[in-house]
Amino acid sequence: MGGILDEGVQQIQMEKKLVRMIFLVVIISAFMLTGCNVSNTNLSDDENNGASEKKKDELVLAFGSEPETGFDPTTGWGRYGSPLFQSTLLKRDDDLNIINDLATSYEVDKSGKIWTVNIRDDVKFSDGQPLTADDVVFTFETAMSNGSVVDLSSMNKVEAVDAHTVTFTLKEPQSTFVNTLIGTGIVPKHAYGPDYADHPIGSGPYQLVQWDKGQQLIIKANPEYYDKQSYFKKITFLFLNEDASFAAAKAGTVDLAYIPAAFSNQKVSGMRLESVQTVDNRGIVFPYVASGTKTEDGLPIGNDVTADPAIRHAINMAVDRQALVDGVLEGQGTPAYTSVDGLPWWNPETVIEDGDVEGAQKLLKEAGWVDTDGDGIVEKGSLKAEFTLYYLADDAIRQSLAISVADMMKPLGINVKLEGGSWDIISKKMYSNPVLLGWGSHDPHEMYNIYSSNTAGIDYYNTGFYSNKTVDEYFDKALQATSEAEALEYWKKAQWDGTTGLSAKGDAAWAWLVNINHLYLVKDGLDIGDQRIHVHGHGWPATDNIVEWKWTD
Repeated sequence: MGGILDEGVQQIQMEKKLVRMIFLVVIISAFMLTGCNVSNTNLSDDENNGASEKKKDELVLAFGSEPETGFDPTTGWGRYGSPLFQSTLLKRDDDLNIINDLATSYEVDKSGKIWTVNIRDDVKFSDGQPLTADDVVFTFETAMSNGSVVDLSSMNKVEAVDAHTVTFTLKEPQSTFVNTLIGTGIVPKHAYGPDYADHPIGSGPYQLVQWDKGQQLIIKANPEYYDKQSYFKKITFLFLNEDASFAAAKAGTVDLAYIPAAFSNQKVSGMRLESVQTVDNRGIVFPYVASGTKTEDGLPIGNDVTADPAIRHAINMAVDRQALVDGVLEGQGTPAYTSVDGLPWWNPETVIEDGDVEGAQKLLKEAGWVDTDGDGIVEKGSLKAEFTLYYLADDAIRQSLAISVADMMKPLGINVKLEGGSWDIISKKMYSNPVLLGWGSHDPHEMYNIYSSNTAGIDYYNTGFYSNKTVDEYFDKALQATSEAEALEYWKKAQWDGTTGLSAKGDAAWAWLVNINHLYLVKDGLDIGDQRIHVHGHGWPATDNIVEWKWTD
């Protein structure tokens, strides 16, 4: 026993030493990267003032994630935050309205298949070469041939009508194609090659100066940029893990640091906490059908317990979402009821009264779920109300959510067994077991991917094999609309039309739990503008409006 305690003490001492070493490395590294913060006493007052002004147009940011595949929009760069180096045809403002970027206008014909985009004639890439319709065509053809995460499966062809007009011809109407125009940065045909991802050239507000993989990215303002110039002439991104990022903030060596909820209650001198609302959601997807079938790869489909709507509805009713926000997220989040809460296509009628254990117990009893053998688990005939809930093992928040939900289900007599695993393990279990997953996008097409019967069993889309004919019809109408505004009504009805829908008020194919606020320690005096609702936590969603950032004192 004593030996075990000694080993434990040694382990703790080693961990403390490691933390101190990380802290020291961060301070030294950040000090070297940002330059000396102490005024040089040998400089004159004018020289000191000049040095101070120079420092004011520089910025150091600590983000944990690094775009390991580089900065090529044709392979997905820019989907989760500003593409920085490239411009897009369209973009969203802080209220998520669609506005022009490179485009001066666009229109969709009556068939919904032909999109015509007119682009500016005054745009240059950072190397001084003009951006024309040929570059737009090249970008989308390259993205299509790359077969990347940029989904162009609906596009038949893209053509340059003249130097500043492009037409996209789709295979069938798709209103959400507009999000492809919003999310795909334009690359230069004349300067695109195998190493483009490491050395991007674009028409965006910034240019890449230096990328030390695994360490830092340095960018500078692009003097050729056609729109509002950045307040900052130089920005350094440090790729630090959560502990190191927080340590750098405490050391005063960064101007902004992305931190987890666990650090949100700790004060840092000279910095404030910015808590940004998101649709970076977490929820439980249920197998919607009974067991008995398999995928083409031989994986089992369906679960007899979660196929019963009473089980799914009872879980949605009994979960106390605010308690999850307060307990797991340290109050830094919001209850989730769909995958699109707060977005323009969200239907607020999907909000239900949760934390209703008595109501859930009554529902189960009326549906025939009772505990006849006194083991604390209700059953229906020979079927016990128990299942395994899978979650990503190395994700502390998902683990905590899973444990909390399992505890909340005990008073109902629903036995939730927990299993942490890798994505490889989960991918083999997710069609026949509930899984705790996360989504969140500014593209309503993601809702189609999660719930459409056409996407059942495709990768991580619709893993529960959910199907509702009425919901599918609303999806079709939303996609066939010729504008996003026209499509909104159908996206909302797919969630709940007063009778049916995909939400907890309808089929309850998911039990959505929380939206995780994104947290940043921001140096006093740094204005990061009005942060729009952030998307899922890949990339750097805070940078969407980075051109607007400035010092206020």
